[in-house]
Amino acid sequence: MHRLLIGCMLFLAMALATAPALADEAKPIAANPALEEHVMALSEELRCLVCQNQTIADSNAELAIDLRNQVREKLEQGMSDQDVIDYMVQRYGDFILYRPPLKMTTWLLWFGPFILLIGGIIFLGLKLRRSRAQVDALPEADMQRAAALLGATPTTKETK
Repeated sequence: MHRLLIGCMLFLAMALATAPALADEAKPIAANPALEEHVMALSEELRCLVCQNQTIADSNAELAIDLRNQVREKLEQGMSDQDVIDYMVQRYGDFILYRPPLKMTTWLLWFGPFILLIGGIIFLGLKLRRSRAQVDALPEADMQRAAALLGATPTTKETK
């Protein structure tokens, strides 16, 4: 009975200790729900600078929260969506845009993956061609010796 009581007390203590870790951050209650919806819609267009492939609307990083607050402040000041985006680009560069525009400075962002893919395919093709040439370059005596070791009938290059 004594062990059961101690076990229950330990379980309760562990549950109370881990409860704050399971709590989720409360979303701020907006005084103006329409403004908050507008902030979240505009935040979908801006990339979180510390997260990988997340918008500032999706991220809970401190920087993303600060950026959302900046967007909210700029919209409250009467700036248009494009003015807010221009402000963010001026301050953080084109990388903040979730879909950066196609221009000379973002050319590598748009075409870099395709260039790497094509380069990898060309490299693989050259490697495969080189290894095939090395196999074909084996002398006839070595081919016969290898076939004998494997217990197979030797094939000559003329029968191919």
